[in-house]
Amino acid sequence: MYSTTTSHNQSIPLNLEVDALIVGAGLGGVYNLIQLRKLGLNAKIFEAGSDFGGVWYWNCYPGARVDSELPIYQLTIPELYRNWRYKEKYPGWKELREYFHFVDETLDLRKDVYFNSHVKEAIWDSERGKWKVLTTDGKQAATRFLLLCTGIGSSYYVPEIKGLSSFKGVCHHTSRWPHEGVDLRGKRVGVIGTGATGVQVIQEAAPVAGHLTVFQRTPNLALPMKQHPVSPDSQQQMVDDLYPVFFKKRHQTFGGFTYDSVSDKTTFGVSPEERRHHYESIWAEGGFRFWLGNYVDLFTDKAANEEAYAFWRDKVRERIKDSWMKEKLAPMVPLHPFGMKRPSLEQRYFEAFNQSNVTLVDVNETPIEEVTPKGVKTKDGKEYELDVLVLATGFDSVTGGITAIDLKGTNGKAIGEKWKEDGVHTYLGMTVATYPNMFIVYGPQGPTAFCNGPSCLELQAEWIINCIKHMLKHGYTTIETDKAAENAWRQIVIDTNNKTLFPLAKSWYMGANIPGKRIEPLNYPGGVPAYCKHITDVVEKDYEGFVFKKSEDENTNGVKGLEIK
Repeated sequence: MYSTTTSHNQSIPLNLEVDALIVGAGLGGVYNLIQLRKLGLNAKIFEAGSDFGGVWYWNCYPGARVDSELPIYQLTIPELYRNWRYKEKYPGWKELREYFHFVDETLDLRKDVYFNSHVKEAIWDSERGKWKVLTTDGKQAATRFLLLCTGIGSSYYVPEIKGLSSFKGVCHHTSRWPHEGVDLRGKRVGVIGTGATGVQVIQEAAPVAGHLTVFQRTPNLALPMKQHPVSPDSQQQMVDDLYPVFFKKRHQTFGGFTYDSVSDKTTFGVSPEERRHHYESIWAEGGFRFWLGNYVDLFTDKAANEEAYAFWRDKVRERIKDSWMKEKLAPMVPLHPFGMKRPSLEQRYFEAFNQSNVTLVDVNETPIEEVTPKGVKTKDGKEYELDVLVLATGFDSVTGGITAIDLKGTNGKAIGEKWKEDGVHTYLGMTVATYPNMFIVYGPQGPTAFCNGPSCLELQAEWIINCIKHMLKHGYTTIETDKAAENAWRQIVIDTNNKTLFPLAKSWYMGANIPGKRIEPLNYPGGVPAYCKHITDVVEKDYEGFVFKKSEDENTNGVKGLEIK
């Protein structure tokens, strides 16, 4: 059973002083805590939830599971991976929670975590050279370093739908699903949204619901997961010999997985027979291979992308019986380039729409007009009566968890206001100008959403920890990002993105799912190896783009000769 107990550290003094404060107790927060401890620093975590897990604390809806396969969705710390065994190739939320408990028990983490501590404000105190942090329940802390490990999906989004609060049945956003669960058996269930969470809920609800109604705006170009159980023995055989190889491979591939895109050949640079063979092979292996293990020009060449889409479309349409449903779920002409909105992984998703108890409503044709006490009413006047309404409506992704905090740096401007006015600006996806000693892990303008989570967060955490070590070694008390470096990095992200087909899709990759949010690339789309080179080059150029200061205001300027390519 998943514990909801709180840390014994809940009663903290109002003048808590720490070397480093981490926001978030998901994988990013946990990994940084472990590494900061090794530096001998007094590091703590403020976590909004009641236990470890991050997204896996909040996401416990039916079918919730990770879409990174074994063994790379875990921390690469030997004392952990040598003693942990997953039960499935793609672990579900319950097993992932068990993993967090294993990590906690193995490394005694709980003593340094304050649960039920939602950070609402962090203000830089220039006189003291520290961040003043305040939680919604009144906890206060002063910290030299502030590490934001809020993840990409901590700020859930509920659209403004007329009458939503009037619904008399059970209604939950997937990210706030009750830990005790909701019984869907025999119920009239409605799901709004067909993103990753929608796909997972739909394929679980369809077999048990009395009737399932799916409200779809855009079809999900989902890929076969190829899920299966894994035995402890099979994992044991790989732990010592293959796991280190797999973990090293993560930083050598575009998406931080153990497989990579085909870069030495193009879609039409091979024969139709060779192309078909490659498509069939990566399709059969499952996972994201048809997306991230395909010919790399899928991301840049529209004709190549359409070729891949046609293969996907034909594979999916074979599984759908009704001709109208085929066109709604896998249209002959793509609505956007394949893979430019995030594909989900599915197990039996498309077969669900062959069932007589499943109805698909295309909200482009008949938009949702309002939610009534009985269910959902569409513009054509039809009312779909429901017992349970599931809001699979997504997140203010990548930036939302950061902008939800009133973060104010040296100029007193909240980071949400700064990014709203000027667009998202970071340096290397890890720091922000005018916000000294603040680091971001798995956030905007890093590989983030195009990367296996642990691959990205460990890569960035190691860079951050080494940066802090550098500061400690040389007696520096603050690190600040130069504005020119920040501007240059933003331009790199934009220029790289413009070379791809990503701008042609309205996706959360571009912030397009949130009304009023600026349309811009939120992730660095150049791949993990290129990103590694960027951040390594900065260090080798004596931390180019950063300004270090000692307490007596002796500066070292890494900006000299700034040239980011």
